[in-house]
Amino acid sequence: MALRRAVWSQRNALNVLIRDKSPLIRDETIIHLRDCYDHPVQIIDIIETYRELASGLTDIYLSAVSNKMNEVMKLLTVVSSIFIPLTFVAGIYGMNFNPEASPWNMPELNWYWGYPFFWVMMGVISTGMIYFFWHKGWFGNIATPNRKK
Repeated sequence: MALRRAVWSQRNALNVLIRDKSPLIRDETIIHLRDCYDHPVQIIDIIETYRELASGLTDIYLSAVSNKMNEVMKLLTVVSSIFIPLTFVAGIYGMNFNPEASPWNMPELNWYWGYPFFWVMMGVISTGMIYFFWHKGWFGNIATPNRKK
């Protein structure tokens, strides 16, 4: 922008010299001034082209950063989606229930296989969630985020 402002002022100064007739400037000199006027105009065009290229490159960079952030957010979503149900189940089973007070108070607390049942249930939930996301194709992008597409 600073270069454009500097060249723009030179263009305006040359334009004034060409447009306004002065007894100090001969007609032969005006021909050379017109040639000199073309140079700042070309430089301004080049500066505008480079400015547009820089703007395009900035947009591409921001798009790449946004895509990378989307991949990270997808990974965090998958991990959260798998662990939220497990946290819920662990929270329910972490409460202190008295199965002798009511038959509705988790009878599996008195089961012989209650603890393994809990871990199997957690495994089934997490495996089901992982299969669901695998089926949706989310793990293909997460496993190899830097692959060429």
